[in-house]
Amino acid sequence: MRLLRPAEWHPSIHSIDVRALRARGIRAVMVDLDNTLVAWRYPRPTPAVLEWFDRLRAEGLKVCIVSNGGSRRVEAFARQAGVPFIGSARKPRSRGFRQALALLGTQPSETAVVGDQLFTDILGGNLLGLYTILVAPVSRREFIGTRLVRVVERLVLGYMRRRGYLGSA
Repeated sequence: MRLLRPAEWHPSIHSIDVRALRARGIRAVMVDLDNTLVAWRYPRPTPAVLEWFDRLRAEGLKVCIVSNGGSRRVEAFARQAGVPFIGSARKPRSRGFRQALALLGTQPSETAVVGDQLFTDILGGNLLGLYTILVAPVSRREFIGTRLVRVVERLVLGYMRRRGYLGSA
């Protein structure tokens, strides 16, 4: 259960205290794309997402999109947002996370990962020693495989809430 437990839980990226991350020693943020930043397959960053990226940069934090989505789509989104990216990351495997660490020039202990899925973003981040932040999905529309995994994820999240492992953000 320890590997599935996020360090923080938030209803969205916008409620993450960016200053607190910096004060914690975080120098960079890896962020998932689909249902973390925007709805699944949404083609471009929203003004609110661009503003969030600006808040990160204003605090001196580097940012990189790390997505299991296809590289071409992720690249198009990232270019519009003006941030580096790793597409087809195959999370929770470590390769994509390690590539992002190299791109960002940071160590796991000074890097956070923000995502909407326990079994990809949080598990993968915890396996590498990243600071993990779980956010609620932006939309209920998802890839069929993700919808199936969400059934198990809801059970695990319910267990964590009952045990007090997740705060109510």
